[in-house]
Amino acid sequence: MENTATKELTITRVFNAPRELVWTAWTEQKHIQQWFAPKGFTNPVCEWNAQVGSKIYIEMKAPDGVIYPLDGTFVEISKPDKIVFTSAALDKNGGHLFEISNTITFIEEGDKTKVILQFIFSNIVPEGFAHIGGAEIGWNMSLDKLVNLLPTIK
Repeated sequence: MENTATKELTITRVFNAPRELVWTAWTEQKHIQQWFAPKGFTNPVCEWNAQVGSKIYIEMKAPDGVIYPLDGTFVEISKPDKIVFTSAALDKNGGHLFEISNTITFIEEGDKTKVILQFIFSNIVPEGFAHIGGAEIGWNMSLDKLVNLLPTIK
């Protein structure tokens, strides 16, 4: 029986950087690899080619060495306004713990950029609920890393 439970999460953050720079940080793999994980985590494997139809695969490594893999696909790229992609946290066998529809919107506000992250979690298996519970904290930690990275991007 398929689980039809869904959960939604929206996070809004204003970055003290122009939209083009924030867009670059979201669309270039070398930058994603540096910030797209909570504090203390690294991404030893990061496949992120921001093109419609391209596959996503990231292995987030926790400070204790545990690997948290995710996969996904880019659905829409509207430079410099919006990125839409699907993603899923994977279990030990490569099965989905849950699926996420991710919509990232970039709004120019003078020399700053408002980013609205909208997530719709679906097809959640019982083990997936614990991971979803930490999503807001994890994303905010990742976005804090992005704040620190932005001034270093040329």
